[in-house]
Amino acid sequence: MTTKKQKGWKDLIKGGLIIEARNSVKYRTGAWRSLRPIRDKSRCNNCLLCWVYCPDSSIIVENEKIKEIDYQHCKGCGICASECPVNAIIMIDESDIKDEAEKKGGKDG
Repeated sequence: MTTKKQKGWKDLIKGGLIIEARNSVKYRTGAWRSLRPIRDKSRCNNCLLCWVYCPDSSIIVENEKIKEIDYQHCKGCGICASECPVNAIIMIDESDIKDEAEKKGGKDG
């Protein structure tokens, strides 16, 4: 009678490895977001604190000013809104964006 040896933790396939630099640009992770940051350009003073604290590098800066938010990679954590000293960023429910886009018959950005 042959008995199978159970695999131990050393036999498991290693996961969560980043084997290639900058591979995150290939994977759009914004689809799992439930809240979306919306920036009020009239209130924003371009202090760039949101850019500094964003863990996903989703705040796009050009010429030392915020150009846009990369919604393809933003996960909706809300850190940008929390750190904004002038409350220029609010978090809104992602389903509100999708509902509005459906009413207009288009896609959200």
